[in-house]
Amino acid sequence: MWAGNDLMQLGRQKQQQQHRSKLFDEMPPWPPCLQPTLATARRATAFSLSRSRRIRLSSSSSPASVCASPGDRAHEQQGDKEEQSLVVVGGGAAGVYASIRAKTLAPRLNVVVIEKGRFLSKVKVSGGGRCNVTNGHHLEPMGLARNYPRGNKELRGSYFAAHGPQDTMRWFTDHGVELKTEDDGRVFPVTDNSASVVDCLLNEARRLGVSLQAGKSVSSASVTQHGNFVLKVEKRTADLVDYLNANYVLVATGSSQQGYSIAAQLGHSIISPVPSLFTFKVADKRLADLAGVTFPSVKAKLKLDGVQKSVPELTQTGPMLVTHWGLSGPVVLRLSAWGARELHQCNYQGKLMVDFLPDIHVEDVKHILFRYKDQHAKHKVNNAFPMEFGLVKRFWRFLLEQESLNGDMHWASMPNNHLNTIAIRLKQWMFDVVGKGQFKDEFVTAGGVPISEISLGTMESKKQPNLFFAGEVLNVDGVTGGFNFQNAWTGGHIAGTSIATLALASNLQEPQSLFQLEGS
Repeated sequence: MWAGNDLMQLGRQKQQQQHRSKLFDEMPPWPPCLQPTLATARRATAFSLSRSRRIRLSSSSSPASVCASPGDRAHEQQGDKEEQSLVVVGGGAAGVYASIRAKTLAPRLNVVVIEKGRFLSKVKVSGGGRCNVTNGHHLEPMGLARNYPRGNKELRGSYFAAHGPQDTMRWFTDHGVELKTEDDGRVFPVTDNSASVVDCLLNEARRLGVSLQAGKSVSSASVTQHGNFVLKVEKRTADLVDYLNANYVLVATGSSQQGYSIAAQLGHSIISPVPSLFTFKVADKRLADLAGVTFPSVKAKLKLDGVQKSVPELTQTGPMLVTHWGLSGPVVLRLSAWGARELHQCNYQGKLMVDFLPDIHVEDVKHILFRYKDQHAKHKVNNAFPMEFGLVKRFWRFLLEQESLNGDMHWASMPNNHLNTIAIRLKQWMFDVVGKGQFKDEFVTAGGVPISEISLGTMESKKQPNLFFAGEVLNVDGVTGGFNFQNAWTGGHIAGTSIATLALASNLQEPQSLFQLEGS
């Protein structure tokens, strides 16, 4: 005879078995090669293969062909059931900084950084090999955001408040890199050697256990029905391919086409990239005679045929440098950044009006010249000129040549109409821009993934959960002076923090899910 309590217990067991059966019947079908064992299914978590299997490239190579044997799967699932994985695509400033942040906050998170070239190659060459880490003169978020031609409106909120220049400088100082701020606000390591920054970042990443894999590129990306990512990783020097499965992906590829391709494959649109931060090629060949001459402060206005409206940012003030092919320096680079789209549309042709004496009114310039003529009547114009102008002798003589004046004549013989012409030329010298040159320290692009398609508070995609972006792959670019690196540090910090937070929360929830299933 069955006792009443025994019958009730038997009934409850049958109900539990029916409930479990219904649960598994409702789960999405598994790929044939990934059929789980009952013990695996009971975990009720999305499938994640934490280690890739390497295969030779062949016409039949596919993700399905890299499935592990049942024994391998059981071992991996038992040993790594609480581990989550992050794959960072791109080993530049944003990618490496984000990997360090994520691994610091979530030590059990498996972090892999894939870089097709050399790690931190841009960091190494920036600032003439000194590495312009950030800018120390723009610490307030609103003022800092104004240095970004693409992103200045969107970045005015909490973005830089989360991790600004002061936070960046503190991080590097805490990790053994002593910094200095120069007069123009640029921040460099006191060693004046970018290796100090590169070594600091790579050593910290390795110390934390981040896997740094160079010479590889991610050629495709997809998402499984369970929300995990499958990345096809190809080695540049061999016919080998890896299929990496990850819970989280951070795309930090800079202006590389690789990043745009991944973003597009995962549902994002791409704003066509065009160059930013470049020098101007000038038609006047005689300007080459002044190569190397610098001007501490000029006011330059860019005029383009395709731009009808007045754009305040197309007028900039700052240092300028004469090169063998044209004009460079901070003032030109800022103009190239703010006018990147318009210059591209105009085929990099336009007019550049330069005021060499921005702090002196044109009438005052004339008055200074006439007064100098009276006071230095017996001096040759080639050797003597007003010191108030702060000009170098090479440029003054070039100016006289432009006016077809004989430098050996005395100031007493200088026609007054030429003095007026010289004054106007110093205030409104017009140069014909006929093309662009490359700025050797930085190669920056305008364009990429629209900011509107990500959440700046987390750097997570609005289109694909657990997909993140940071750095120049986004349609964000700054002027010269350390602003592009600051965007990389900030975006990397926010993305790394967000990913680590998700990973930690997932690890806490997993035992609860298991308990609920077992006790249902």
